[in-house]
Amino acid sequence: MEIAALALIALGCAAGLVLFRRNTVPRTEQASRRAERLSVIIPARNEEVNLPHLLESLQSQSCRPFEIIVVDDGSVDRTRAIAESFGVKVVEGTPLPPGWTGKNWAVWNGYQQAAGDLIAFMDTDVRLKPGTLEQLLEARERSGGAISVIPYHHTEKFYERLALITNVLSVFAFTSPFERRNPEKGLYGACILTTRDDYEQARGHESVRSEVLDDMTLGASFRRVGVPVSTYIGYGAATIRMYPNGLIGMLQGFAKSAALGAAKLTGWSIAFVALWLVGLIASETAPFVQQTSWGLPLAAGYVLYTAQLFYFMKYTGRFGIIIPVLHFLSTIFFLLMILNSAYQVTVRKRVAWKGRHVEVGGSQDR
Repeated sequence: MEIAALALIALGCAAGLVLFRRNTVPRTEQASRRAERLSVIIPARNEEVNLPHLLESLQSQSCRPFEIIVVDDGSVDRTRAIAESFGVKVVEGTPLPPGWTGKNWAVWNGYQQAAGDLIAFMDTDVRLKPGTLEQLLEARERSGGAISVIPYHHTEKFYERLALITNVLSVFAFTSPFERRNPEKGLYGACILTTRDDYEQARGHESVRSEVLDDMTLGASFRRVGVPVSTYIGYGAATIRMYPNGLIGMLQGFAKSAALGAAKLTGWSIAFVALWLVGLIASETAPFVQQTSWGLPLAAGYVLYTAQLFYFMKYTGRFGIIIPVLHFLSTIFFLLMILNSAYQVTVRKRVAWKGRHVEVGGSQDR
């Protein structure tokens, strides 16, 4: 029995190493370059706190964008005034037509006003390190097609750090080698870079206008017309603080993406993720079986998984010390979150986000 427990733990950890790839944004090898007509489009709905930080980081780039477009998506705070104070182009959101979700419509409106040959879409909670735009332009030239970046996840509050396991699993979805040929392979929506020609060939956000999971389905739209998609880990290049405003906002954010995103993975990715999770959860039962023959191997497995999580964290996010050591707390949060997500998208068939209710399956926001 002890050998079986050790084998399960070893297989689980090995599955994690197979799924994780340290695919960071390549360092630029050439002198500072001009951002050849790069339009950066930022959808913003009540983002007076986040927006200044993103705009500051964009304006401090060694490779400045040709234009920055902020789409004010019905904000009731100072979002528009802040954007105007930075001297960027502000596009007023128009009423949401039938069949569109709010963010997709905002992004599409911004694109209609863009003049660049290259298009970047960025969420307001992203922060770019100096030189990142230059790195992204070179990375896109190397890989071709559309690229996206999973920013390094910055957390400050205890509840934010509960998302450790959820964050690791979301990274697996993009670094898994089994996703390379997946026709449903997606992009990470916080930071996407593409050419105008490729975006128009794929019909851009118009092709995913009713989708809740716009970034994953946008990647599939690119692939359907032969445009390759690649996703990098943003370690050293970009950071993100996703849910600083409370646990409810974090649960709502994960509810709209977790279950739907998992459904787009290949069978092999799901199998390896399941194996990693089974090993993780088995190791976390160690305190309850201390007096049995399983106690020692499972305790050893707990230490092994803890070490692996610290390795993943080096490249994916800052989650402190307590949660990685007591990672069973993050596992419990993940299990509750995925159950809530499944309930929202399969039973209620709608999710809440930023004051809107989005119907799953194609209806417009309410």
